[in-house]
Amino acid sequence: MNEKDILIVDDDIDLSNITKDVLDDYGYTTDIAHRFYDALNKMEQYTYRLLILDINLPEGNGFEFCEHIRKESNIPILFISARTSSDDKVKALEIGGDDYLSKPYQLQELLARVNAQMRRNYDFKKSEVLKNGDLQLDVNARTVTVNDKNITLSLREFDILEYFMRHINQTIHKEALFNAVWGSNSDTEISTLAVHIRWIREKIENDPTNPVYITTIWRVGYRMEKMNEK
Repeated sequence: MNEKDILIVDDDIDLSNITKDVLDDYGYTTDIAHRFYDALNKMEQYTYRLLILDINLPEGNGFEFCEHIRKESNIPILFISARTSSDDKVKALEIGGDDYLSKPYQLQELLARVNAQMRRNYDFKKSEVLKNGDLQLDVNARTVTVNDKNITLSLREFDILEYFMRHINQTIHKEALFNAVWGSNSDTEISTLAVHIRWIREKIENDPTNPVYITTIWRVGYRMEKMNEK
C-alpha cells in the first residue's frame, strides 16, 4: 500500500490548502479530504503517519471519525477545531486524540505540533539545533531563544534566520537569500526581504539600530557574524 505522511481532514478548503502548502514546503507528503467518507476512502488507499482532523465535517464529525479509526489504527490524531469548549477538548483526547489545536491557529504552531507528534511516534525528523552565541534555533521544533528567552518568529522570519545560521560569517547576496526563502519564481517584491530582516532584528538584537548578529553589507546583502560562545 502507498504511504504518505499526513492526511488533513477539514471542510475549510482555503485553510486546508494553505496548511498543505506549508507542510509540503517542509518536506511532508500531504493529502486533503473535505468530507467524512472521502477521508475514509483515502485511509483505505494510503497508509498515513498522522491525521489532522477537524470536528465539524459534512456527512459526520471528527469524533465519529476518530472512534472509527481507533478500532483499527493507533495513528496519531491532531484535532483542529473552532470549537474551543473544554468539554470538546476533553472528549477529543478521551476518545483517542493525541493533541488539540483551536482555530484560528498559527501555522508555525501547527507545524511545531506536527513535528512533535512525528518525533514522538516515529523518531521522525530528529532535532537539529543551530547555535550562535546566545542565539539558539531548533530546526525541527521551529523554536528560537535568545539568552534562554523564547522568541516568536513568523514562518518567513524563521526561514531567513535559519539560512543565516547555516551560513555564519558568509556574505549573502540579497537575491540569493530571497530565492532561498521565497523561491526564484515568487511574485513577492524583493524589497520585502529588508522588512523581514528589520523585524528579525527587533526580536533578537539588544539594539536593533546597531545590530551585532545580522549586519548589512552595503549594496551587496547581509552577513551573520560569528558570536563568542557563552
